[in-house]
Amino acid sequence: MLTAILPARNPNPTRWGRVFQALAAQTLARGEWEIVIVDNASDQPCDPPAGLAGLPAWRRVVEPELGLTPARLRGLAEARGDVVVFVDDDNVLDPAHLAAAARHFAGNPRLGAAGGPVMPEFEPPPPEWTREFHGLLALCDHGPGPRLARGAPGATWPEFAPVGAGLCVRREAANLYLRALEQDPSRRRLDRAGRSLASGGDNDLVFTVLQGGWDVGYFPELKVTHLIPPGRLEADYLARLNEGIQRTWVRVLALHGQQPWRPVAPWTVPLRSARAWLRSAAWQGPANRVRWRGLVGRFRGQAGLRDNAPP
Repeated sequence: MLTAILPARNPNPTRWGRVFQALAAQTLARGEWEIVIVDNASDQPCDPPAGLAGLPAWRRVVEPELGLTPARLRGLAEARGDVVVFVDDDNVLDPAHLAAAARHFAGNPRLGAAGGPVMPEFEPPPPEWTREFHGLLALCDHGPGPRLARGAPGATWPEFAPVGAGLCVRREAANLYLRALEQDPSRRRLDRAGRSLASGGDNDLVFTVLQGGWDVGYFPELKVTHLIPPGRLEADYLARLNEGIQRTWVRVLALHGQQPWRPVAPWTVPLRSARAWLRSAAWQGPANRVRWRGLVGRFRGQAGLRDNAPP
């Protein structure tokens, strides 16, 4: 049994419809999977589009605590499947995605987490200067062949580690992550909530699974199309996103025993940021400004290491 978990808060109706059209087109037999919609305190119920045929059994639950991590945790609590697939409200799965996930997890009993290529569908085509930052939008393609990282205590981060879009996780492996969050509740704030663009929850989950002894894989059949509206290509959004990603990445690496940057005193962050502004020539254009905000995020993450501040 497989469970597709869909966290959502006031989803865009057009993109939400695309998400469910893709789910209805899945080749996996309807009796072998289910859908759990986690309504994260939306203004209106987040039900599937009316009249859409081809869906398996589905149910909607409400999670009042805002944030991607609380919504995903609620989805895990409600899921009946041995494997779960996280589907955001802008993720269009390839028709074979769920069938491929079921096959890979059944064929490798040590596979704990997996993902595949995430390709963009922009609305409209993006400005050329944004190309450098497309990776911030969870876009990735690690080639036409499968790749596997063996799980072990102290394992390092694989370059092909899955992102959150279409992330597949074995329920037994996910339990390690649930226990880790119970022991350290501050890790619940590693991902976005409201206007926060913290973006470390996916990495924390995958790292926990990997270092818990479970393999992590990349499989090209696990394709996802990421629907990207124009607002996510604006300089201000990309700058805030880069800052949030870099800040939480420092924290995730430290949590998992891999800390390439030394802690710094919080009072030095403004000075470091000002120097980085000059080095980055942040006034010269949007790309420079986005790069600079990434450095600011890293400094903030390093300051959090020093005073043991929560993310």
